[in-house]
Amino acid sequence: MTCAREAESAPRCPSTAAAGEQRATLLTDDGVSIEARYEPSPVSGTEPSDQVALVVGHGFSGALERPALRRVASAFRQRTAVITFSFRGHGRSGGRSTVGDREVLDLTAAVRWARGLGHRRVATVGFSMGGSVVVRQAALCGKTDEIQPLHGVHQGERTGRSPGRTVGAPGPLGAARGSAGWADGAAPDAVVAVSSPARWYYRGTAPMRRLHWAITRPTGRLVSRYGLRTRVDPGGWVVDPLSPVAAAPLIAPTPLLIVHGDRDPYFPLDHPRMLASAADPAASELWIEPGYGHAETAASPELLSRIADWAAAHAAAHA
Repeated sequence: MTCAREAESAPRCPSTAAAGEQRATLLTDDGVSIEARYEPSPVSGTEPSDQVALVVGHGFSGALERPALRRVASAFRQRTAVITFSFRGHGRSGGRSTVGDREVLDLTAAVRWARGLGHRRVATVGFSMGGSVVVRQAALCGKTDEIQPLHGVHQGERTGRSPGRTVGAPGPLGAARGSAGWADGAAPDAVVAVSSPARWYYRGTAPMRRLHWAITRPTGRLVSRYGLRTRVDPGGWVVDPLSPVAAAPLIAPTPLLIVHGDRDPYFPLDHPRMLASAADPAASELWIEPGYGHAETAASPELLSRIADWAAAHAAAHA
């Protein structure tokens, strides 16, 4: 397989590496290019259709090649196949970060890629900002693959296109309920939200006050771009997106796991408890982890193994 304009875009073309690893540029429904990486299960002699794929969404300022995400992927891959990617505005992906709004389209592209690789069962796992994204995406893409009301998923400008070969066919954003458009193949079979906020605009901790400065102020966005290597959309939100706590009850019957540390310096324990209270108790679990801090950087190998086992088991049972 060759790529158009190979000299310019070879690093962003789908490729097959050792042991079945693949890299690709995915195209979202609003035309943003997303760098992604697939690592197959280490279990030999099994087909993708027999394996669960874990699609992992990182936190704000993370990226595909950041050490924390690579450590998560390495731990998960001991259990099953893994897809990691950079959200828009992060790493080598195009576009600009909307801090949890249009990122649902990035996750949707990655889930569809997992289906296209042959995985019948897909679980999404998100950390911090990525946690809010997996909750919102599961609510917007019901298990019936019918589009839910798109609260705050906006038709953005078509930025960040890659000149090389891309994976995925854009569909109409805001397709009608029951269509095979935006939600086709995008519904996860299980969802794990780690260190996720429950509500928007939280400024109750010093790290969150600094984060709000970094995304809302011109000087802060410069620091984000050059210090954190994260490009933030200066336009902000046109309307507030569906919040995680409002999305949580819409996920059932898809299994939902909420994981939070009792030493999280960003979001105190009222956030996971709000999410758990809003979710369907028959289809959700809450883990409060003693001594755990925040997101992928603080997750222990033991916790990551338990998350992977839960996601794989519940996705297999629900599919």
